[in-house]
Amino acid sequence: MALSIPPCAISIRRATGGCNIPGVALLKPDEITKRLKTLKDWKVEGKAIRKEFVFQDFPEAVLFVSALVPGAEEADHHPDIEIHYKRVILNYSTHSEKGITQKDIDGAEMAEAVAGNLPHLEEFGDG
Repeated sequence: MALSIPPCAISIRRATGGCNIPGVALLKPDEITKRLKTLKDWKVEGKAIRKEFVFQDFPEAVLFVSALVPGAEEADHHPDIEIHYKRVILNYSTHSEKGITQKDIDGAEMAEAVAGNLPHLEEFGDG
């Protein structure tokens, strides 16, 4: 099943030559707060940003995680992922910088785009 994902920060990274840019700067706390205002329910937790997504059932949760793969691979930046039946928890942190960078905000934006375009899977039961 193909997903249509609207353009997001990934296209910016592609235009600038990818995300293997040395010395990605940590964001200051006020910068993080400002950027998270545009991302519903994302919160700072330690040196990461985190959100719990809730789907109709387990197959839909797994579809969401699978749909994150192309964007994460393109950006060469991957979230830490937990799946608990129909709940998926994403944590983004730039480990090389030991904190939150624009790469993490871009990842959260990409995850929001994927979640917003995820088809519902009624054929699997619960939905």
